Amino acid sequence: MLVQRLRIAFATLAIAAATSAFAQAPSARIRGAVEKLDGGVATVKTTEGQSVTLKLAPNLSVSAVARINASDIKPGSYIGAGARPMPDGSLSAIQVMVFPEAQRGTGEGHRDWSAMPQTTMTNATVSEAVSAVNGPVVTLKYKDGEKKLVIGPDATILTSVPAEAADLKVGAELVTTATKNEDGTFSTARVTVGKNGVAPPL
Repeated sequence: MLVQRLRIAFATLAIAAATSAFAQAPSARIRGAVEKLDGGVATVKTTEGQSVTLKLAPNLSVSAVARINASDIKPGSYIGAGARPMPDGSLSAIQVMVFPEAQRGTGEGHRDWSAMPQTTMTNATVSEAVSAVNGPVVTLKYKDGEKKLVIGPDATILTSVPAEAADLKVGAELVTTATKNEDGTFSTARVTVGKNGVAPPL
C-alpha cells in the first residue's frame, strides 16, 4: 500500500512539474525582416543581427499597423505605451499602440521596455484624458496601479489594421511575441507586419 501511494505521489509531482515547465515556456519578442519563407517556416534577420527560425501556426493571424492621432485615444481605450519615466513619476510617451477590442487585457501591467534602455512599457486602460500644453495627458489604469502618460507631438501613435497572409513575404518587416522551442527555434500564432510604409511597432 505504501509503495503504491509513493508511486502515485511521484506521478503527481512529475505531472505537476511537466505542467509547470510547459506553462513557463520562455517567450521572446522578435523584430526583423523576413529573409526566407518555406511553407510554414520563416527565417527572420532580427534587428540585433541574428538569424532565427520562426515556425508559423497553421491558423496564423497576420495584422499590420496604421498611424493615428492622439485625439483618437479615448477613455476606455486599451493601449500599450512605451515611454520614458519623468522625475515627477509620470511617463513621456515614445510609442503608443491602441489595441483592438479583441486584444484587451494583452500583457496588462507596467514593466521595463526591452526596445530601449531606461524606458518602460505600460499596457492598460485609459480611464481619463485631458488636454495639456505638452500634449494630452491620459491616466492609465492596470490591475496593480495607475500611471499618468503625457503624449507629446513626437510620440508615434499606432493602431492595428487588417492584413493578409500575402503581406508576410520576403523582405517584409515583422514583429511577434514567440515561444522558444527546445531546439532553439521559435513558434508563433500571430505576427504584425509593416505595410503601406508604416513599420511594425518597436
